Amino acid sequence: MSIDIKAVTMTFGKTTALDNISLKLEENKIYGLLGRNGAGKTTLLNLITNRIFPSNGEILLDGEQVMENDRALSKIYFMTETNFYPEWMTVRKAYIWTKEFYPEFDAEYAASLSEKFSLSTGSKIKNLSTGYQSILKIIISLASNAPVVLLDEPVLGLDANHRELFYKELIRAYSERPRTIVISTHLIEEAADIIEEVVVIKDGRLIMQDQVENVLSKGYSVSGTATAVDSFVRGKKVLGVDTLGGLKTAYVLETPQKDSLPEGLEISRLDLQKLFIQLTN
Repeated sequence: MSIDIKAVTMTFGKTTALDNISLKLEENKIYGLLGRNGAGKTTLLNLITNRIFPSNGEILLDGEQVMENDRALSKIYFMTETNFYPEWMTVRKAYIWTKEFYPEFDAEYAASLSEKFSLSTGSKIKNLSTGYQSILKIIISLASNAPVVLLDEPVLGLDANHRELFYKELIRAYSERPRTIVISTHLIEEAADIIEEVVVIKDGRLIMQDQVENVLSKGYSVSGTATAVDSFVRGKKVLGVDTLGGLKTAYVLETPQKDSLPEGLEISRLDLQKLFIQLTN
């Protein structure tokens, strides 16, 4: 299912959290929603799921308004940092409860994931560590089989092994049953290999939406003496620079020219995390 966000603005008092954002999330694609703290990422996810209402603009799910539309909202599963399950509830009961709201929820798959993550289904939610509460929400998200899955900082509190398992199972679930997945994360380097398209928000504004492959083909750094670097990047789209004494590194976002590189300069590709840092500084 596709999501259309049309000219959405969200204000809280005198603060503008989102400023006239328009974008489309296409069906059956994995998106990375990137932005610094306070950029507006969680606000956008809350708007998509109707937890708050936009000050202006509209959000459509396959052409239908999501505002006060329970049928449309039942097709979206939103994993947040907040735990919406009662603390006294067991993991097993949480799975049963979820199926009441998401009929396509796969309890057998959830049980299988519980074993892989070493999560006891008899444990009460209040007794789970922060990491295992995240694991519970990950399992429910993947097993929900909702056409749209929104993941807000999904690996919060997870160790390296569990994070790797999450990425592996996410790809497996997506391959077996494609859906629209949006991952909001600060661990960009880890998630870069599974994200197909990036949406970058800065200060409540959309500054980039593009295929990861396209973005990485454009971003590069050039290093050398300040004079040589300045001459080389003149007229190019420079995102930022670092200087140390008489040396300089410039970060550029445009397709590298095939001209020969002037002597004394070194050019390197930017990975997604470095590119994000330069975009949002």
